[in-house]
Amino acid sequence: MTNKVIRPGDTIGILGGGQLGRMMAVAAKHMGYRIAVLDPTEDCPCAQVADLHIQANYNDLEAAEKLSEASDVITYEFENVDLEVAKRFEEAGKLPQGAYSLEVTQNRSKEKSVAVEADLPVADYAIVQTVDQLHEALETIDFPAVVKTISGGYDGKGQLKFEYEEDLPKAKSFMKDGGQYIVEKWLAFDHEISQVFTRGIDGNMTFFPIGENVHRHQILHETRVPATVSSQVETKVQEAVTRLAEKMNIVGTFAVEMFVKDENIYINEMAPRPHNSGHYTIEACSVSQFEQHVRAICGLPLLPVYSFASAVMVNVLGKHRDILLSKLEEYQGIHLHDYGKKDSRMNRKMGHLTIIGDNLEEIDEIIANNNIHMW
Repeated sequence: MTNKVIRPGDTIGILGGGQLGRMMAVAAKHMGYRIAVLDPTEDCPCAQVADLHIQANYNDLEAAEKLSEASDVITYEFENVDLEVAKRFEEAGKLPQGAYSLEVTQNRSKEKSVAVEADLPVADYAIVQTVDQLHEALETIDFPAVVKTISGGYDGKGQLKFEYEEDLPKAKSFMKDGGQYIVEKWLAFDHEISQVFTRGIDGNMTFFPIGENVHRHQILHETRVPATVSSQVETKVQEAVTRLAEKMNIVGTFAVEMFVKDENIYINEMAPRPHNSGHYTIEACSVSQFEQHVRAICGLPLLPVYSFASAVMVNVLGKHRDILLSKLEEYQGIHLHDYGKKDSRMNRKMGHLTIIGDNLEEIDEIIANNNIHMW
């Protein structure tokens, strides 16, 4: 890890050119940095605001070398990038985050192991490779349960829920020969929450307000702040992520998704970068998750986090985008972020809205008046 301070005018390289990279780049641009991005997609969201776009696959070593040569420091905007390329950047002293957190979060089995090693609670789980092993594991874990691919998968992809034993035949078409899967107990949780935080190179940490997540069809629909959890749960959450951050030597913005049940927390998944559930921080906090991330990887001191009383972030999917843009002038009290994606697929994340208020009831009224609740 490098302790070099990256100063305005220097170049930040971003591995991955999606919306997270775009928002990261916009925050960095405000601070005076230049941006280089490596992504295979022409005119990807981040490329639209970058100074240099290296259009190539993430595992293209020649392209990775070009990114390294052009950049004073490098980060990644999502975890499904090439691990070996990330390790090369780390060896070159240009990846303050390191490759370890990427390695852990690319593999659900490693995620669980790290949480357990940190003495943090997780739902009952087992690692399986065959349908027979799945049957055996469910004798202990019991129903309902969910089976997920070990790597990849997001927004409900790469997973299958079993409500009853009669659902087990579905596993034959889901589980591929030679694959590895994690089967977890499906928790009847009270709340699903995210703790987004940032840790500097010096180990200093700042926490954003805990967000409460509402999913529709296994895709994040809303993040609501403040989350309806007690101060005791909030303390448990911050203690848990601090333990994880220190164990994994996190640098930058990081998110941990958790379930809350009867005042107890259970670690669900981790993301080693800014997170969809932290987008509200752009308007609702004194510093966004993206600016704080830039400050961390550039060796700058983190800023204290202050926030408005309440905020709600609503994802805009492909099926919503045309409705939204055609009536944009009618929406009152709403911040719009459009990601500049050309291909507007039905359930693809195309942007988000943020509404700020004194309380969640006031915000819900704004959402209702603008018919956003009907989405």
